[in-house]
Amino acid sequence: MRSLKKGPFIDNHLMKAILAMNAKNEKKIHKTWSRRSTITPEMVGHTIAVHNGKKFIPVYLTENMVGHKLGEFAPTRIFKGHSAAGSKDKAVAPAGPPPGGGGAPPAATGGGAGAPAAPPPNASRL
Repeated sequence: MRSLKKGPFIDNHLMKAILAMNAKNEKKIHKTWSRRSTITPEMVGHTIAVHNGKKFIPVYLTENMVGHKLGEFAPTRIFKGHSAAGSKDKAVAPAGPPPGGGGAPPAATGGGAGAPAAPPPNASRL
């Protein structure tokens, strides 16, 4: 978090380019490596190509982006997904009863309405 007294950080070369484009009233793409620069209201409406470590990602700046850093809008990592879908499905099963049903409800055991319920297995360990 930067102090309000200091103001937002913007690289000089980037600010000069933006102010020059504003003076000429032109909207061309400006390439920059400055991911650390803060977006200011003067930059709104411009497209800035921000380097992500491999290529330049074009970012159109809107009012909602003011106060954020340029690097926030050019991700450096690409998520390609986890391992194959079938490799872990059997090892990590969802919680709940086993897939075969696991057992019948207590009323469907056929013991009759007045039959005492059988104690659960391993009840002596409790």
